[in-house]
Amino acid sequence: MLLHCNASCCTSTFSLVSSSLRRHDHPEDSQDTVIRRRHNARSLSLFTRHNQNLKQNKNLNESQETFVPPRHDDDDRSKLLELSLVTRRTPQFPGSIYAQSASDPDIASSLPSLRKFLGSDGEGESEREMIAKALEIRRKVTKEIIKESLVRKGRFGITYATNVTDRLGEFVDHVMIEAAALKRMPEFSETRFNIRARTVIEDSNFVPLVRWLKYHEFSYNRIGKIICMSKGNLDSIRIMIEWLKTIHVKGEFIGVAFLRSGDNILQRSREELDEIVEYLESNGVRRDWMGYVVGRCPELLSFSMEEVKTRVDFFMKMGMNQNDFGTMVFDYPKILGFFSFEEMEKKISYLKEFGLSTEDVGRLLAFKPHLMGCSIEERWKPLVKYFYYLGISKQGMKRILVVKPILYCIDLEKTIAPKVRFFQDMGIPNEAIGNMLVKFPSLLTNSLYKKIRPVVIFLLTRAGVSQKDIGKVIAMDPALLGCSIGTKLEPNMRYYVSLGIRIHQLGEMIADFPMLLRYNVDILRPKYSYLRRTMIRPLQDLIEFPRFFSYSLERRIIPRHTTMVENRVNFKLRYMLACTDGEFERRVRDKVERRERFEAGLDSEDSQLLDDTISDEEVASSDSPEVEED
Repeated sequence: MLLHCNASCCTSTFSLVSSSLRRHDHPEDSQDTVIRRRHNARSLSLFTRHNQNLKQNKNLNESQETFVPPRHDDDDRSKLLELSLVTRRTPQFPGSIYAQSASDPDIASSLPSLRKFLGSDGEGESEREMIAKALEIRRKVTKEIIKESLVRKGRFGITYATNVTDRLGEFVDHVMIEAAALKRMPEFSETRFNIRARTVIEDSNFVPLVRWLKYHEFSYNRIGKIICMSKGNLDSIRIMIEWLKTIHVKGEFIGVAFLRSGDNILQRSREELDEIVEYLESNGVRRDWMGYVVGRCPELLSFSMEEVKTRVDFFMKMGMNQNDFGTMVFDYPKILGFFSFEEMEKKISYLKEFGLSTEDVGRLLAFKPHLMGCSIEERWKPLVKYFYYLGISKQGMKRILVVKPILYCIDLEKTIAPKVRFFQDMGIPNEAIGNMLVKFPSLLTNSLYKKIRPVVIFLLTRAGVSQKDIGKVIAMDPALLGCSIGTKLEPNMRYYVSLGIRIHQLGEMIADFPMLLRYNVDILRPKYSYLRRTMIRPLQDLIEFPRFFSYSLERRIIPRHTTMVENRVNFKLRYMLACTDGEFERRVRDKVERRERFEAGLDSEDSQLLDDTISDEEVASSDSPEVEED
């Protein structure tokens, strides 16, 4: 039984060896060939001597038969094919008689040839499939060679080399083609594919280029894409990067300029690119701005000179000068090369519907070129409908567009609508909110949670404004919401309290005149000093008429007080200041006449009582306060 098992094992082993020996094109010469020592050499030599007599007694016709390859299933054929094309040595187990890698010296004698493996009379589809598989395996072999070059010669880590190699699909094919072409040369006719592939990689300076790109902060994704763009001409990459440095393109924007400037960027001459840069420089784009512009709008490098001139003339015809054009391109480089002419014409026509002329649109784009990057359907039209809902007229929208054009670029649902709902919760009607936005468009650019809400809380808790008056205060002076609490509101509040004004009185003063908190304390001090020391007025007069601080001391307060002293008349602050010069002179004359008649005994009415009959509405409509701010 034991002998039977040994015999069966030997038979299977001998049949495998015999199939490998029949690999040679001339099997009749294999008997005279010296069998080199390999794994299981003793077993193989015993088997050869044992079967030598049997082979000599075979029929001549059988020995001259054409070799017919055994039928293999797809998995076996793929494994044998991959084994014939692998480049790295694989571990071998004791007793193995097949060579396991292409670097073995006896690879040609231990594996079947590809021609006999495929079979001369094989089916066409099967042969094409095996050729495709052979190409795929050869591609894997090439990738392994590239990876090995990066690790050994470039001193890269295995992970980094793998990531780079996985993104070099077109370059791998280029190496395969060039390595196959080298076989036609006499010095490489007898060399293996691995040597030819390494030669192609070394001649192209691939490894130093990858090291150089990594030094310039290129990620392996961009390295792979840029090398594939070169189509094998790797020297053009280094030349282009050096040119980008001359126009001050820095850091990661060098890679951005490569990948977004089109596939033909490496084929363009340096003279063409220099001509584009010089033309932009002659139209207001400074040389030190050029790197910033090209790095953020690399599409410029893919344009022809005629298209660049057409785009520049498009903006110059709107009344821009070179300075306006240069600053516009620097602020938003995409405006020059990212949008089509049709899209830009459509947006300019929409802006003209607000009542702007072509020159006005040119000035608007020079001031805020980001408008060109906004969508009409997704950004502008919903915002216009929302403004109509708040009661803002077309003229008001024009003012918002001219004063704060960035409002037409921000998100409606995330930025504008929450602030409007906050004002509505405070009790401010929609019409008043619309007037607030027209009066102070910057209100919508302030942060709701970092700016607007803290100011409202300050007015309610520190400045003494009541809840019923807070909506009125905000509606009358929305600019309060843009003031800093620490540098403006808090110092002003403390100054008024230091004068002897109580918190609840200050709240009433703010409700009557909200601008009170926005004045500079250095402007308030001389006015208060003149009121108390020269005019000798009580603090109550200031509490009743907080607008006193809004009038100019030299142009309004001192001249009118001097006139009152000279004519020996006296008025309350509101009747003294809240009127025009002609109205004030008329009041002084009337007061002097009444005093003279009283002194003559012709009139017994108190002139001051007559002054009180003047309505507050008449005083308020007679003149507006003269604002003095920072």
